[in-house]
Amino acid sequence: MRILTAVLRTIRNSRRLATGLLILGLMVLLALCSPLIAKAVGGGEDPLEVAVYEKWLVPGPGHLLGTDQFGRDVFAMVVKALSVSLQIGAIAGVISTVAGVIVAFVAGYKGGWIDNVLSTFTGILLVIPTFPLLIALSAYAKNVSLFQVGVMISIFSWPFAAKTIRSQVLSLRSRPFVDLARVTKARDIEIIVTELLPNLLPFIGVGFASSALGAIFGLVGLEVIGLGPGGVIDLGQIIYSAISTGALTLGAWPMFVVPIVLLTLLFAALNMINIGLEEVYNPRLRGVAGE
Repeated sequence: MRILTAVLRTIRNSRRLATGLLILGLMVLLALCSPLIAKAVGGGEDPLEVAVYEKWLVPGPGHLLGTDQFGRDVFAMVVKALSVSLQIGAIAGVISTVAGVIVAFVAGYKGGWIDNVLSTFTGILLVIPTFPLLIALSAYAKNVSLFQVGVMISIFSWPFAAKTIRSQVLSLRSRPFVDLARVTKARDIEIIVTELLPNLLPFIGVGFASSALGAIFGLVGLEVIGLGPGGVIDLGQIIYSAISTGALTLGAWPMFVVPIVLLTLLFAALNMINIGLEEVYNPRLRGVAGE
């Protein structure tokens, strides 16, 4: 209940945060409704099956965004692709955030040689160019599932969250309320969960949003060069199909434009969430933003 109250108070204190959450919420709702939308568009047929409709139909009442080179409805494809992209972001965001939080709390709270070892390891991963490694992994890993792609991407995205949260743990562990908890013989895990964690939720949120955004655009990058997972339709795969088939020259502009617009909205929403959280919990930034 205390955490929920803190979250609601944070949202009320930032228009950017509220706007970003609203846009993200609408996109998640659209993604969740993708089976219903596909059923409504298909009218008893699966609009994502090959050769259901004519190829390269232009946008119209029957097909709001037209059809692709295989006769699939582009609107149903885009909604399904948005769902897949958000799933990748959620999988990679959760895994990388959990890993980052564990490393950050262990390093920041314990300190000493443990902090030195974990901080050095985190720093090494931060300077490694991740996209070339993802390309290599995708090129050699055959028939990977959506979850496996999310795990691969999260391997390289957790250090940012760990570095951000660790610095805050170092600041909070010497505060009077933490010293008071130690005096009352509270265990380390109790201090972390009840005293430190509630104060670090905004920074955890920033880490999750950044990791999720990086995962989504990382998958788009892999798809655009033709190295994405097989058997799934995400926004990057639609962009790749549009480029490789010359869809723009054939009048099928929605195949290229609509995924770009959705990715732009997603980028804007997650960045507004990040900026909104920093405005609320960083007084200096709030003062600059209010000018």
